[in-house]
Amino acid sequence: MALRPIKLLHHLWKQTWVARARSNVTTSRIMRPDDANIVGNVHGGTILKMIEEAGCIIGTRHCNTQNGDRCVAALARVERTDFLHPMFIGEVAHVSAEITYTSKHSVEVQVNVLSENIVTGAKKLTNKATLWYVPFSLQNVAKIIEVPPIEYSSPEQEEAGKKRYEAQKLERLETKERNGEIIMSVSLPDRQTKEPYTVAFSQSSLIHLVGPSDCTLHGFVHGGVTMKLMDEVAGIVAARHCKTNIVTASVDAINFHRKIKKAGR
Repeated sequence: MALRPIKLLHHLWKQTWVARARSNVTTSRIMRPDDANIVGNVHGGTILKMIEEAGCIIGTRHCNTQNGDRCVAALARVERTDFLHPMFIGEVAHVSAEITYTSKHSVEVQVNVLSENIVTGAKKLTNKATLWYVPFSLQNVAKIIEVPPIEYSSPEQEEAGKKRYEAQKLERLETKERNGEIIMSVSLPDRQTKEPYTVAFSQSSLIHLVGPSDCTLHGFVHGGVTMKLMDEVAGIVAARHCKTNIVTASVDAINFHRKIKKAGR
């Protein structure tokens, strides 16, 4: 009988630990030479991909805490992301994600990225990002699953999250209406006939064959893979124009309106 209170406390501690584990997640890995450019600066696309992976993990984990259809969280939007400090080969990237707001069908995830010099132990904040995810059923890719609510520390925190949600929703709709189905084609120029430091000289096109490692459980491309490709082609253009080493400084808001399927381009 004397053990029962101890068992109860252990059970309550375990439940609390699980609840906390579901509300945040941290991923870490060392930066390798293939993550960086020729002078050792880690590509911005590599960091963006890690940010999206952490967001997808915590979003998918949270949305599957309720009974019903199993689902996977798909990236819908990334708010402006600034690159505060560069990261280098040999440093460890620590990516921490936390759910800060939920609506009926979307999840807001806040992500911080720290770089760690494992020789000196020095750490610095390199990125802060906000991402929005929508959960899609694994059984029916067209079906959006309802998101379990989270508990807020105060009504003010919930109200601030609601304002952010409404603002991003409106911006997504305006962007979609403004751009419509317009696709800006990029032709590959003959650089010998183009003037340096012009748009025609530096413009570039990147084609990527989508494979299984690029995709979610649905067979659609991860948002992080798309962002990595965007950063790569932007980096090519910037380096071609500047003729020197370049790094990503910031990324404006990105909206994801349609899915890219496996084995597509």
